[in-house]
Amino acid sequence: MKQVQLPGMFLRCLHYVCVLCALLSASTTVQADRIKDLAAVAGMRDNQLVGYGLVVGLDGSGDKVNQVFYTEQSLKNMLSQLGVVVPDGIRLKPKNVAAVMVHAKLPPFIKKGQNIDVTVSSVGNAKSLRGGTLLMAPLKGIDGQIYAIAQGDLVVGGLGVEGADGSSVTVNIPSVGRIPRGAIVERAINNSIGNEGTFTLNLHSADFTTASRMSEAINTQFGLGTAKALDPVSVEVMSPREKTQRIEFLSMVENLTLEPGDAAARVVVNSRTGTVVISNMVRVTPAAVAHGSLVVTITEDELVSQPLAPFSGRATTEVVQDSQIDIEQEQNHMFVFEPGVDLNDIVRAVNQVGAAPGDLVAILEALKAAGALRAELLVI
Repeated sequence: MKQVQLPGMFLRCLHYVCVLCALLSASTTVQADRIKDLAAVAGMRDNQLVGYGLVVGLDGSGDKVNQVFYTEQSLKNMLSQLGVVVPDGIRLKPKNVAAVMVHAKLPPFIKKGQNIDVTVSSVGNAKSLRGGTLLMAPLKGIDGQIYAIAQGDLVVGGLGVEGADGSSVTVNIPSVGRIPRGAIVERAINNSIGNEGTFTLNLHSADFTTASRMSEAINTQFGLGTAKALDPVSVEVMSPREKTQRIEFLSMVENLTLEPGDAAARVVVNSRTGTVVISNMVRVTPAAVAHGSLVVTITEDELVSQPLAPFSGRATTEVVQDSQIDIEQEQNHMFVFEPGVDLNDIVRAVNQVGAAPGDLVAILEALKAAGALRAELLVI
């Protein structure tokens, strides 16, 4: 058999054609989402922590203790625990101390000895926490138990400057700061998944179609009866009996892909900013819309009235107001929505008449009032 060697140019062209075909075939496939992007395992949630503490080392921008009494009281209590006794009747009036609240989120499955970020906020009348240091502050959960200890130097993004004459300039919020990795976890929360033989996947957005398709995708991969949809939010999945196999099984489940159900037809209008968001499933029944506006312009001028000499008599020179009122009505624009109109047709028709966001809100509200808008209209 005789071998035929293809030219290099031909091979390169063939390579480009194959790549182009692959891209075209990929673009025609249905977009699928992973289960880990659509749902979360029940029980995997953050826990809120809160505590009280003192920030020291401020440059005269701390609390005014004659107005915030608990700052002085907290400082005395802290000093007494450190062996410093403040005599009775002695007032402490430091300007470099501020009372603060400290809060953080305790992530799921975090272990003892790991670090978490904390946010520190002034609760008194401190003008700025810039340059301050948070002293050891215990962070408690809703059950009153201490789960973390916070301490460290604050990072403050705000800035406040005040002059001697009382003028001041403030950038952002200088009375709030953060301490990255500023708390050490002292107690871990017992998180268990699948101990009772099942675990539950909760959808981020309730949808019957998505819950059904998720259950179907899991059953297709692992066998019928592995998963069942309990409601439009929850899907119950059987877990392996062996504890060491649950993590691997959950990893395989959350990486399964499926096509989520279409979102409900909805139009969201922000009346303050004029922002309008229209979902893909919005439809409009046959309707005709006319849109126009009336422009009224009022111009005020001042004229000088000077009487003629022969007829002046006792008349004096006066300033007279001259008002010019012009009314201009723009040409009415009318467009017709045919049956089955979708999002693209709505946007194209409104853009053709040059409607501003405020005009678009009025048109959508009128279509909803007329019963022609097949969507939920939300005004926020």
